[in-house]
Amino acid sequence: MSGNVNGTPSGKLYGVGLGPGDPSLMTVRAVEVVAAADVVAYHSARHGRSIARSIVAKHLRADQIEEALVYPVTTEATDHPGGYRGALEEFYAEAAARLAAHLDAGRTVAVLAEGDPLFYGSYMHMHKRLADRYDTEVIPGVTSVSAAAARLGTPLVEAEEVLTILPGTLPEEELTARLAATDTAVVMKLGRTFPKVRRALEASGRLPEARYVERATMAGERLGELADVDAESVPYFAVAVLPSRVGGGASPTESAVTESDVAESAGERDGGEVVVVGTGPAGPLWLTPESRGALACADDLVGYTTYLDRVPARPGQRRHGSDNRVEAERAEFALQLALRGRRVAVVSGGDPGVFAMATAVLEAASAKEYADVPVRVLPGVTAANAAAARAGAPLGHDYATVSLSDRLKPWDVIAERLRAAAAADLVLALYNPGSRSRTWQVGAARDLLLELREPGTPVVVARDVGGADESVRIVRLADLDPDEVDMRTVLLVGSSQTRVVRRGDGREIVWTPRRYPEA
Repeated sequence: MSGNVNGTPSGKLYGVGLGPGDPSLMTVRAVEVVAAADVVAYHSARHGRSIARSIVAKHLRADQIEEALVYPVTTEATDHPGGYRGALEEFYAEAAARLAAHLDAGRTVAVLAEGDPLFYGSYMHMHKRLADRYDTEVIPGVTSVSAAAARLGTPLVEAEEVLTILPGTLPEEELTARLAATDTAVVMKLGRTFPKVRRALEASGRLPEARYVERATMAGERLGELADVDAESVPYFAVAVLPSRVGGGASPTESAVTESDVAESAGERDGGEVVVVGTGPAGPLWLTPESRGALACADDLVGYTTYLDRVPARPGQRRHGSDNRVEAERAEFALQLALRGRRVAVVSGGDPGVFAMATAVLEAASAKEYADVPVRVLPGVTAANAAAARAGAPLGHDYATVSLSDRLKPWDVIAERLRAAAAADLVLALYNPGSRSRTWQVGAARDLLLELREPGTPVVVARDVGGADESVRIVRLADLDPDEVDMRTVLLVGSSQTRVVRRGDGREIVWTPRRYPEA
């Protein structure tokens, strides 16, 4: 036990978690500490009523000292010179000083906290100010999150699902993004934030599955579908719950894109749609929250097998992989599934609108029979932007994007566009530069560009950006070797203004100035 400046042994500080409200859900340790404490402290608003005190009331002794820590403000305005935050900081400092006086006198102090003391609890403000000076013990408690799931009687998370805990006080757009991206969630601190939280749930597409829990385990408990709750009736002690999506232990199914597969996997129901999702160049770090949410909500995933492999498997979801050369068939298949009420995510690499699946889906969706199928396109990080970021900022000025693949357009058209872009002194982002069956295009493009560009023009050769085999090099245009380029490579060819600089660590970076010199 530590001592104060006068040598008197100091008392011990306890942060006591009381659980969600039902006194019978207090831990044995919490009851022991409260019953034995010299001082029992609890927070309250200015009305003086404390839920925490009401939970432990039958364990209090008549000779105990009670310290009511009354907030000067809660949600109302304040004329404090430091504003709302300043008023609270001053209150916390004064409250900590009051408790420190008891501790210095050798008294044990139990600070009560609903739920768990270190989970959105008021106690933590005392802990941060006192725990480094006094012997301290934190008694964990059952959180409102666990209580809500228990009262709903539904799993909160299962298998590899991710649970996200969100305060309703976050900005609406931030709430929407996080709700769209996660598997399961609990939103705390409702009350006046409820209308915003409801809008965020609706915007993220999660409202139909959202549940509402008010005063879990306490008198006046209320459970229900969140969409049916009147905003005017929602207190602070309420939470929104997005429970586990795993149902019945079903396993994800892999299948090929076939007509029989459509009939087998598509149950008749309303509400089908197709969402074309860009997964970025590689891996989950490149996936936007909106795209992550669309993939999680889908009944069926349709795509090139390599891209499907980037998406985590989810029980109950069907995965329809196919070869990279059947884009039209994939698009038609996805729309047929949606016609039968399935929520379909068409998985595309990079950005789906840049030489990828969005065009194929929208072209197929233009047919009369699919006119009523909702189709959305979600953007992704495209290969050129990913490669540019790795190399520096070569796309800092005007640039043109050209595919070197001559499968869908003649090489003469490609050559004409390369000449035009080079003559205009545009930086070039070259997609689909080569493959096992297309070996000469890179060399032809290099030779054509050398007619209009200096041999020393910097070229970023970026392969498998974001992947395990990532390689990003800067070479001279004259030194570009076609044998080092394949379908996993994107080329960024600089303009006359593009510069290469070697940094102090020896790394080369390439950048194109935003200001173009006047003639």
